[in-house]
Amino acid sequence: MTIVAITCILLVVLTTFLHYEVLRLVTYSLPRVRIRPRAKVLAAMFAAFVAHVLEILLYGFACYALSEWLGLGRIAGADVSVATYLYFSAETYTSVGFGDVVPSGPMRLLAGAEALNGLLLIGWSAAYLYIAMERFWDASHSRGA
Repeated sequence: MTIVAITCILLVVLTTFLHYEVLRLVTYSLPRVRIRPRAKVLAAMFAAFVAHVLEILLYGFACYALSEWLGLGRIAGADVSVATYLYFSAETYTSVGFGDVVPSGPMRLLAGAEALNGLLLIGWSAAYLYIAMERFWDASHSRGA
C-alpha cells in the first residue's frame, strides 16, 4: 500500500506540474503567434486537451505497472491489456465512474487520487479556457476579425 500511496503523490505532483507548464507555454506563446484571435482560443483548447491526454496516459501506465509488474491490485472486467488500463484511466480521470472495468486491492487508492486530480485539472482547464476566450474573443471583435 505504501508504494501505491507514493505513486499517487508522485502522479499528482507530476500531472499538476505538466498541466501548469502546458498552460504557461500557451499563455506566453499564443500572444506572439500570428493567427486570428479566435483561432488562438482553439489552440488553447487543443493544448489543454493534449495535456489531459498525457495525464491520462501517465495514470494509465502507472496502473498497468502497479498491477501487472508489482501485483498491487487488479482491474476486473474486460480483457486486461494496456488499452484496458488506458480506458480505465480515462474513465476515472474524467470522473465518469466505474462501469465495465473496476479496480480492486490497493489500486483503489490510485483510482480515487486520479479522480480527484482529474476533477481539479479539468476545472483548472475550464477556468483557463474561459479567461483565454474572454481575452482572445474580445480581441477579435475589437479588430473586426
